[in-house]
Amino acid sequence: MPRPTTKAQLLQASDENFKELFSLINSMTKEKQEKSFSFEDRDKNIRDVLVHLYEWHQLLLNWVHSNQAGNKIGFLPEPYNWKTYPEMNVMFWKKHQNTSLEESVKLLQKSHSDVMKLIDLFSDEELFTKKVFSWTGTTSLGSYCVSSTSSHYDWAMKKIKIHKKSLEK
Repeated sequence: MPRPTTKAQLLQASDENFKELFSLINSMTKEKQEKSFSFEDRDKNIRDVLVHLYEWHQLLLNWVHSNQAGNKIGFLPEPYNWKTYPEMNVMFWKKHQNTSLEESVKLLQKSHSDVMKLIDLFSDEELFTKKVFSWTGTTSLGSYCVSSTSSHYDWAMKKIKIHKKSLEK
């Protein structure tokens, strides 16, 4: 599916990819869902992938809500920036080492719902016209939303498909 350029496309792509992600996960036995990946350095299992998605949802939600309330903050929390965000991802990974797979599913389902509700509050113009909001810089709000939802879900499915395929060998 091409990158969404309208609110309707964004909501549809996000919802479809989210459902596909869980369809993929649910196609595996519980044992296989909890097995470690044979190919990763940061994300070592499905739980790690799901909490990664959850944390990026939290970044989006916090960023939008804070800026709309007049508290100007960047998308990435201090001290991180777009050059050091991989370190932030490691921090997220460390933060969730005691989170269960079941809890990661609940967290992600709730955050996905929250993000979908947030997206629905904005118009096509607000989402996909650059510089509508001063706090989005030179990028559109929709671009951040796409990156945090449908595109990120694609990334997650690729990792999980590799994992599933490796277990079938």
